[in-house]
Amino acid sequence: MRPRTRSEEKRQAVTDAARKVFGRDGFARTSIDAIASEAGVSTRTIYNHFEGKDQLFAFVIEESAGQVANSQEEMITRYLIDVSDVATSLIDLGCAWVSPPSSSEFSDHFAMVRQIDAEAAHVPRAALDAWQEAGPRRAHRALAEAFERLARDGQLRTGDGRRAARHFIQLVGSEVEDRSEFGAVPLGDQEVRAAVTAGVEVFLYGYSPRE
Repeated sequence: MRPRTRSEEKRQAVTDAARKVFGRDGFARTSIDAIASEAGVSTRTIYNHFEGKDQLFAFVIEESAGQVANSQEEMITRYLIDVSDVATSLIDLGCAWVSPPSSSEFSDHFAMVRQIDAEAAHVPRAALDAWQEAGPRRAHRALAEAFERLARDGQLRTGDGRRAARHFIQLVGSEVEDRSEFGAVPLGDQEVRAAVTAGVEVFLYGYSPRE
C-alpha cells in the first residue's frame, strides 16, 4: 500500500477532528474554526477539501456509518450462518449489536448519532438521508435477508424480513439504550446479556415456527 500524501494526511486529520467535534458539540454549535483547531490545520486547508460545514458533516457521518454497517454485516454473517440454535445465535448477535459504543472504535460516530437525535431539525436533510442509507438501512436490509433465509430453513416464521429486522433491533436494543443513555453510560456484560436475552425471548414468541 502506497504511503499517504501530505494532502491526504491533512484530509484525514480534518475528518477525524470533525467527527470528534460534531460528536461533542453537535452540528449547529460546531464551527469550521473549531474543527481546524482540533485538527491542527488552517481553515483554508478545510476549504481546500470541503465546501463548508454541511458537506463536511455529510461526509463524516456517511463514512463512519458505512464502517459501522460493515461491522454489523460481519456480525450477521458470524452469528446467522449455519445456525443450530436460533435462540443462542440471536442472543449472541444481539449482544454484539448493542455493545456499548463508548468502548468501541465507533465511539465518535455514536456520539454524532446522539447529537443528531437531539437536533435533527437543524441537520441538513441530505446528510440525514446519506447517513441512513449508508448505515442503518443497509444493516437492516442485511438482517432482513438473514431472517428470510432462516424462515426458508424453517427456523423462523416471518412473512416480512424487514419488519422482523426492525422488531429484533428494537427488542434487543431499547432497554440497553435507555439504561445506558444511548451508550453514554456503559453497562456491564451481564446486564447487556440479560436485557438482550429478554428481548430475544419476546422476538421468538412472535417469530418462532408454529407447530
